Amino acid sequence: MYIFDSNKPIAIGCDHAGFDVKEDLLSFLDGKEMKYKDFGTFSTESVDYPDFAHPVAYSVANGETAFGILLCGSANGVAITANKHPGIRAAICWGEELAELARKHNNANIICIPARFITDGLAEKMLDIFMNTAFEGGRHERRVEKIAC
Repeated sequence: MYIFDSNKPIAIGCDHAGFDVKEDLLSFLDGKEMKYKDFGTFSTESVDYPDFAHPVAYSVANGETAFGILLCGSANGVAITANKHPGIRAAICWGEELAELARKHNNANIICIPARFITDGLAEKMLDIFMNTAFEGGRHERRVEKIAC
């Protein structure tokens, strides 16, 4: 069950280190006939991750896209950048359980994937879990409401 607004595209972006995994995720999304907006990068040539993380975060924060996917080598840079935006809850996930908990407990709206630290096929599994896991609310809602400064 896809829990995000399926009428909106998914935002995706990466730096050079995340490019190959991003291409795998685009194939995965194409296979599910899901719409997406690719904010780049479009090669493995060295680039600066904020140039791609900011546009993804803006599109999620302003409601243009349903949620976001960001990739870089460690996922730290894109997560730090995205989390500067009001309303963004970008979670670094390197395993299936983390992708699930990012949604269930933190109501994350951007999944950040460390391309250099995951095995083949794991990004697709985490994304599938992220897209299909609902926020539990309850005691977690109170905590999420305390995040904004």
